[in-house]
Amino acid sequence: MNPIDLLIAPAHAAAAAPAGGSMLSALMFPILLIAIMYFLLIRPQMKRNKEHRAMLEKLSVGDEVITGGGIAGTVRAIGDSFVTVEIADRVEIRVQKGAIGNVLPKGTFKSA
Repeated sequence: MNPIDLLIAPAHAAAAAPAGGSMLSALMFPILLIAIMYFLLIRPQMKRNKEHRAMLEKLSVGDEVITGGGIAGTVRAIGDSFVTVEIADRVEIRVQKGAIGNVLPKGTFKSA
């Protein structure tokens, strides 16, 4: 006698076994799940990343930006990996390009 027989009756285990359907029906659910994941999660994220990269390429000196941490300022210098942002008169910080969250319309700071 198997120790498993004490937990699951052999007749119940035999009834729960799959009937042996075709290979196509067995693979249909994982393929469908991967397709749903692609269209709901992966594709929109790739689109957002592409838009963010395009925004960073168009970034120029004088643009008003907000960083990912919520710091608002004006771009004063652009390097390969870093951007110098003026957040107050003669107060400048260097942030990574990827940390720039949004480019604001010109004159946003003057109206605030």
